[in-house]
Amino acid sequence: MWIGMLANKAMQAGTFMKGFFLGNRGLGAWALALTATVQSGGTFMGFPSLVYTHGWIVALWIAGYMVVPLTGFGVLGKRLAQLSRKTGALTVPDMFRARFNSPRLGLAASLFIMFYMSFMMVAQFKAGALVMKLAWPGSGMLALTEEVSGTGSLGTAYYIGLAVFTVTVVGYTLLGGFLAAVWTDLFQSVMMFVGVVVLLVLALWQAGGLEQATRKAIENTDAASASYAFGPGYDDPKVNPSDPKNPGKPMAFDHDRPRAFMPLGLAFSYFFVWVYSGLGSPAGMVRIMASKSTGVIRRSIYLLSVYNLFIYIPLIIICICGRALIPELPDKTDEIIPRMALLTTQDFPGGSFIAGLILAAPFGAVMATVSSYLVVIASGLVRDVYQRFMNPQASAYELRRLSYVAMVAVGVIAVLANIDPPRYLQAVVVFSGTGAAATFCVPALMLAFWRRATERGMLAGMVGGAATVLSLYTIGFLGLAGEQRIGQFTGFRPYFLLDLDPLLCGLAVSFLAGILVSLGTAPPDKALVSRLFDAEAKPEATA
Repeated sequence: MWIGMLANKAMQAGTFMKGFFLGNRGLGAWALALTATVQSGGTFMGFPSLVYTHGWIVALWIAGYMVVPLTGFGVLGKRLAQLSRKTGALTVPDMFRARFNSPRLGLAASLFIMFYMSFMMVAQFKAGALVMKLAWPGSGMLALTEEVSGTGSLGTAYYIGLAVFTVTVVGYTLLGGFLAAVWTDLFQSVMMFVGVVVLLVLALWQAGGLEQATRKAIENTDAASASYAFGPGYDDPKVNPSDPKNPGKPMAFDHDRPRAFMPLGLAFSYFFVWVYSGLGSPAGMVRIMASKSTGVIRRSIYLLSVYNLFIYIPLIIICICGRALIPELPDKTDEIIPRMALLTTQDFPGGSFIAGLILAAPFGAVMATVSSYLVVIASGLVRDVYQRFMNPQASAYELRRLSYVAMVAVGVIAVLANIDPPRYLQAVVVFSGTGAAATFCVPALMLAFWRRATERGMLAGMVGGAATVLSLYTIGFLGLAGEQRIGQFTGFRPYFLLDLDPLLCGLAVSFLAGILVSLGTAPPDKALVSRLFDAEAKPEATA
């Protein structure tokens, strides 16, 4: 809240819209690199759940994410920042609108962004409430069969945590807008680093080292095949177990029909999934548009690359140790990091304080993501829909008031969606990330680098990529093409065409649609293209 108040004062140096939604384009290298939007509830809840469940193969699953700074910042960063300044764009839909002088294209981009971010927002609120629930005094979370007293299986502590999380994040984002999100992200990124390093040391110490932890984890899973240490990953019978009352349950455990978390096709796919998810992330694009200069973007690539290594590699090791120390967590694998924080500190003097410091890491990641998405969704509703199409003459006071109302409304909707939250956090995170990437990655590259791209080509690329991913998820979710026993063991899953992730199909369709439709339609206005692509002529020196 204090950081939010500081951001509010800094924001007043410019206009409300530019300050609230873009921070007056003042991000430095540390703020751009260590803003925790790249880490989310999936980083500390969903991703560790997969490592704990399937073993070392998940290191290959996440490996492609290590080059996201190079692709997300390096490929598009400089060009997006230049176009943002030339056009005066404050949001990603602003950029599409200005590049092609097309309000229709800007509206389509805004609607797609709000759609995908809504899924991500719901998942993040669940993660924040879970951390609060597990840290609640007297929750008994170290007992694997505990039942927290209260309403339903989630318990009263979950709903209290949901309320506290919502009021806190929505509150400081209302105070300071984009800068509040960025500055709190920077602070929370430091907390994440400290929390992960401390937990890594404690986990290795209690497990007796990495080799011993791996051997014990194999012993606790499948000692005969040692599948926990190799691909395609351990098929845990406790995850989505078979149900005699529901013999057709999708992805249920069956000893005669083993499930493969990471077959070769998906292993290949994930070197594309994370790279293009980072490249096509609307929240990441906004951060780049708010940077001070090209030099800032370049320095942030180095900083974020090192930071990612110090987050994800330790988390893998911590979760391997977690499988050694906590043999089973049926239906609660999302909770492995909070449980490890409390388990490894319970015998220390002041252990609860250390545990709280560690738990600040997942909580900070979730808060950072939600605050950033609140700003992006509110900007889409207020600037890209209301101001552009409903009331172009709206006053600054009216825009400010509507921005606040939009953020509160989004928070309320996310809370209502989490009364009965989604079961598998990482599945929702992957859908949101891959869907957005299939929709925006190719159009963003065309916008930035291809002079011949047209408005209709951009729309075709967006719709083609989105429709492909949504269609494959619909086929998989409804079981229209039979059961494929690969990927995450959950009912919310796509159909893997040729055993590949839907993103690859979405990118291919988006690329073909964007190129072919652009070439088949009238070229864009030459004067507009020249203004955005050609260097400005320098005035001739007078004699």
